[in-house]
Amino acid sequence: MPQLLIELLSEEIPARMQARAAQDLLRLVSEGLKAGGLEIGQGLAFVTPRRLTVVIEDVPAMSPAISDERKGPRVGSPEKAIEGFLRGAGLQTIEEAEVVSDPKKGDFYVARINKPGRAAPQIIAEVVPNVAANFPWPKSMRWGSGDFQWVRPLQSVLCMFDGEVVPFEIAGIRSGNTTTGHRFHGRKTFAVKDFEDYGRKLLAAKVLLPASERAAAIAEDARELAKSASLELVEDEALVNENAGLTEWPVALMGTFDRQFLEVPPECLITSMRAHQKCFSLRNPATKSLANSFILVSNLIAADDGKQITAGNEKVIRARLSDAKFFWDQDLKRTLDEMESDLDGITFHAKLGSQKDRVERIAELAFQIAGAVDANPEDARRAAQLCKADLVSQMVGEFPELQGLMGKYYALKGGTKAEIARAIELHYKPKGSTDTVPLEDEGDQVAIAVALADKLDTLVGFWAIDEKPTGSGDPYQLRRAALGVIRILLENDLRLSLRKKIKIAAGAVKYGIPLGLGAGSNNNALMPVPFDVELVSNDLLAFFADRLKVHLRESGKRHDLIDAVFALPGQDDIALIVKRVEALSDFLETDDGANLLAGVRRATNILAIEEKKDKTTYNGEPDGPLVEPAERALAAAIAKVKFDTHAAINVENFEGAMRALAELREPVDTFFDCVTVNAEDKALRENRLRLLAEIRTATLNVADFSKIAG
Repeated sequence: MPQLLIELLSEEIPARMQARAAQDLLRLVSEGLKAGGLEIGQGLAFVTPRRLTVVIEDVPAMSPAISDERKGPRVGSPEKAIEGFLRGAGLQTIEEAEVVSDPKKGDFYVARINKPGRAAPQIIAEVVPNVAANFPWPKSMRWGSGDFQWVRPLQSVLCMFDGEVVPFEIAGIRSGNTTTGHRFHGRKTFAVKDFEDYGRKLLAAKVLLPASERAAAIAEDARELAKSASLELVEDEALVNENAGLTEWPVALMGTFDRQFLEVPPECLITSMRAHQKCFSLRNPATKSLANSFILVSNLIAADDGKQITAGNEKVIRARLSDAKFFWDQDLKRTLDEMESDLDGITFHAKLGSQKDRVERIAELAFQIAGAVDANPEDARRAAQLCKADLVSQMVGEFPELQGLMGKYYALKGGTKAEIARAIELHYKPKGSTDTVPLEDEGDQVAIAVALADKLDTLVGFWAIDEKPTGSGDPYQLRRAALGVIRILLENDLRLSLRKKIKIAAGAVKYGIPLGLGAGSNNNALMPVPFDVELVSNDLLAFFADRLKVHLRESGKRHDLIDAVFALPGQDDIALIVKRVEALSDFLETDDGANLLAGVRRATNILAIEEKKDKTTYNGEPDGPLVEPAERALAAAIAKVKFDTHAAINVENFEGAMRALAELREPVDTFFDCVTVNAEDKALRENRLRLLAEIRTATLNVADFSKIAG
């Protein structure tokens, strides 16, 4: 079947927009063709700095003819109903419709619509200009005197269907079968027949069309160039992809800079070269120390082997690294404590005070958390006091992504303990789902305390002022903060009462940190923030439950089991909740677990019906004689299970608690087989309903079985 090839050639498209734009073009064109009645085959999208390309296989030459019958209103219906029917059916007058008789419903109108198929080029000529006119660029521009908007000025449009040009016009540019290659090495216009011909001629014109191939070439050439100089590339996949978006024919070149700049922390040099010149850093493979060399990626095959290009980049790099060294030298003239005092002038949030106020709260909370993570409380407090100080440094002002890391360097230069300096660096972690967390096994106890305090203060603060996430909107990244708390607790297997820590944080937000209680030198306590601490705590715990479900979904954990455990009173220890969920999941996969769940459901349903009917509850142990042997056996089993599950849970033996719970299965089954709950004798009936309530109570030691689905 025929092939459709589209290319939109323009000035340089920003690298950050390219991948999304290519997929949007493929999606929108495909949707338009399908809406026009064309059942298309597989499509591929490509992007270079100057062109968006789409190729779609197996596009039929015609759309199928359509025959449709649309039933309308009854004859004699109001005029508005008739008009709506005509409009929906595409008819001009009611005489164009047929009248059909129905013995039961009477006469009514029917529109018989027959639409002939359309040629694919006709549909394509409508779809492509419409897609271009309504393309979802994050930012676009106009040029000349026209109103058409594109990310950069459009230069040519190529559109071929089955080897022939599809004629149409976009922004005054007629579609054709020609394009150009590389800006410098392939300026001549050339015609193409199909995608294979297009790709072959682009390659000859020094355009490597697939972004993945450009990225692979950049990475391979950079590694080889580094190896030739006995150095090692500092791997950076994002930078590789960015350079692939800046070049159509990438050429790797190596440059150097003055060794004096190596006195600056390596991360500062790497960040400066990456941000300003898109250059890769190199290091000594033996010592892993940064080398005074870099690799740049050119979009040009230079006649002098790139010497002039390299020299130009070296000149710019020298200036950029001079700035970085200046920032470093100036920052070292002040201590972190001096920087921390300037946090008073930085507003964290209008309703939550300054960064200084926030540091006071974090310091107090870190002090309270420290014991739970085997951290030195005073070290945790000190680290929290200094954790935001580098925000006022010149280096972080230039490179915000270095916050925390620069604080560590400044702390070490000032003679601060290594544990405290490391906590300053790590307290932002994890910054995303793929980022690492501070670990106890690596000696990061102080960092864990500060990281938890930082995230809990953020969550409590924004909950207190009712700035919670809504739908897909989360401007303060509160979901990420909650997930960070969850990951730190789980990956370190920490025992921590979230409710208690949330209330401590809430008290600090509501009343401020009084002098002598908190981290130190705040002269003015915060103005009280009015909110209900209990309501905020409950709502925030529910939010943590939702985030925990999201986090565990990938490992196959059932969300209803998390609900079943969270529903129990006092469940605010994330690590223990997950252990309970895992044990409960394993138990429910056994025959005993599945049958007991059915029995508990049956007992719960009977109780719900009878309690609603009697307008009372039947909680409490049976207070009358147990007549039937099955009743006595069930009561004895319940008493034993209550004791055994409670004892097992007290020592966190959740598997043992499930084994104890399994002992209920047989007596519950026997009870329902042998005993009539709704006996005629009122006292006997009430006694048996209490026994059912005891089944529910016994299982509540483990989970709320009413929350378990299926």
